Amino acid sequence: MRYEGSLYRPPSEARSYILQATIGCSWNHCTYCAMYRDKRFRVRDLAETLDDVAMAGARFGDRVDKVFVADGDALVMDLAHWEAVLTACRRAFPRLRQVSAYATAMNLNDKPAAELARLRELGLTLLYIGPETGDDVTFKRIAKGADFAAHAEAAQRARAAGMALSAIFLLGAGGVERSAEHAETSGRLVTAMDPAFVSALTLTLVPETPIARLAESGRFTLPSVERMLEELRTLVAVAAPTDAVFRTNHASNYLPIAGRLPRDRDRILAVIDQALSGEIALRPEWSRGL
Repeated sequence: MRYEGSLYRPPSEARSYILQATIGCSWNHCTYCAMYRDKRFRVRDLAETLDDVAMAGARFGDRVDKVFVADGDALVMDLAHWEAVLTACRRAFPRLRQVSAYATAMNLNDKPAAELARLRELGLTLLYIGPETGDDVTFKRIAKGADFAAHAEAAQRARAAGMALSAIFLLGAGGVERSAEHAETSGRLVTAMDPAFVSALTLTLVPETPIARLAESGRFTLPSVERMLEELRTLVAVAAPTDAVFRTNHASNYLPIAGRLPRDRDRILAVIDQALSGEIALRPEWSRGL
């Protein structure tokens, strides 16, 4: 198991085997993200990746039931590459029940339906997609590369192939100026994408990122903590997925919440209201992170 540079994975993949099949992110323009700015994107040599799978299988084979394929948007790999990787994983890990990866709306929409169905047949079961917002103005400002309609289409295509989706939204991404629109449309995009999992993170201004430089020059203002909790409240109130696990358990958040939408909507809103009124203490700044 050989890794290049820093690795990132969703909180729910904490116990997964991380397979670095790509290096960096094929898009890598999002203004808030610093995760892959020190890497030039490439697909790893297939023989190296398969060697890593074999090594992990020899050492951990019966203990691995989940594999997360890194780096930033591994779905961009072509079908032949994916077929080899997924076949090797099934052979190496007899208890394997889930293979997941980050994806973008762009590379998901670029895949023909037959390829997506084939990937699901081979064992790619879960995709993490980070629209971050539902607001088309904010999409452009954070350089996401796709808009509301493209994310809704990507989600429909993934679900049609039988893949589960985890959608990630970013409180504060619209700044003070677009806060209300960002929150409202994020909730509407949750409904349109209808993912199995929804999570909200809180924007952190990472030094040297474009959005941090905008903030330094006064061209972007991060909403207050109270306002970002109000964004969270709006997102939860508007979102109407069929049945989604909802989490704000990422270390960036001030208020960890767990539940299901829409089943637990009223309870979640009540918790947010208690936090807004000061009845529930927020996570202190020193314990927040990326």
